[in-house]
Amino acid sequence: MTNPRSLFLRTLKGEASSPPPIWFMRQAGRYLPEYRATRAEAGSFLNLCYDPEKAAEVTFQPIRRYGLDAAILFADILLIPQALGQDVAFEKGEGPKLSPPMDEPTLESLSMARLHEALAPIYETVRLVRAGLPDDVALIGFAGAPWTVATYMLAGGSMKDPAALRQVYYERPAFLRRLIDLLVDATSEYLIRQVEAGAEAIQLFDTWAGGLPEDVLQIVSVEPAARIAERVKGAAPDIPVILFPKGVGPALPKYAGLEVCDAVGIDFATPWEWAREAVSPLATVQGGLDPLLVVSGGEEMLAAARRLKSVFEGAPYVFNLGHGFTPETPPENVTELIAAVRES
Repeated sequence: MTNPRSLFLRTLKGEASSPPPIWFMRQAGRYLPEYRATRAEAGSFLNLCYDPEKAAEVTFQPIRRYGLDAAILFADILLIPQALGQDVAFEKGEGPKLSPPMDEPTLESLSMARLHEALAPIYETVRLVRAGLPDDVALIGFAGAPWTVATYMLAGGSMKDPAALRQVYYERPAFLRRLIDLLVDATSEYLIRQVEAGAEAIQLFDTWAGGLPEDVLQIVSVEPAARIAERVKGAAPDIPVILFPKGVGPALPKYAGLEVCDAVGIDFATPWEWAREAVSPLATVQGGLDPLLVVSGGEEMLAAARRLKSVFEGAPYVFNLGHGFTPETPPENVTELIAAVRES
């Protein structure tokens, strides 16, 4: 059952509050000196992800510093490809490398047989974090959405325009559908295990959903998200599901209108007034602030935060960014932002 002491969870279920609950995407990360110290102790990013005690520690760090309403599991969206059998490495200054890039023979070599064994440290991190959080602070589990994870698998790493991989959909639709289906299965199992370990809400990140034609978006993003949410709620009906399809603009109501969607994240390019009118009646809205405003800070950041809060006054709304913090973010600016959001 939803924790009645958690304002965040009640908001996801449709309760409006003033001030709204607050958490941030990438709230644990390189902008925090305590994170950088723990990351150095771990030796590598993947070592940090797979060390439950250290991963729990970095999950706790922003909660201790800022007193936020929710913590989000520290992990990475590319742990699933690795658990399925694709090699994943993070190279300094270059981002993730996945090898070999996904093709038909490589897809045939992937297997869910070791999925839970490979991801067992992540489930242990969830257990440690839930046990160590205050009762009124919710724990969010998460995963990358199938389309976003597939773009990395297909390209062998990150791309400036992953939506260009839609050519794969046009030229090899059966292959892409098999890959998406495998990722739906793996992601559903992964999130259900996170919930069993103590996650109280889940968020599905579709960072590269933007730029897809409407019919392709429906097949590779909207429908897979719905299938995953249905399976999670089939196992745990009370678990709220947040969908964050970045960059989809006017297609957001397609996600918010899903029966299995409790909340949608809006990115920093989404007009706030439009989201209040078109999205709020369908689901709780989360996010919207440009993370670069928090880098610069000052009155412009504070004014934007106050206006964003006022736009959603009276509606169920979770204050967050329109994407994650950047490494250049001064922690003291985050402190000022939170104070502005929480002022009466």
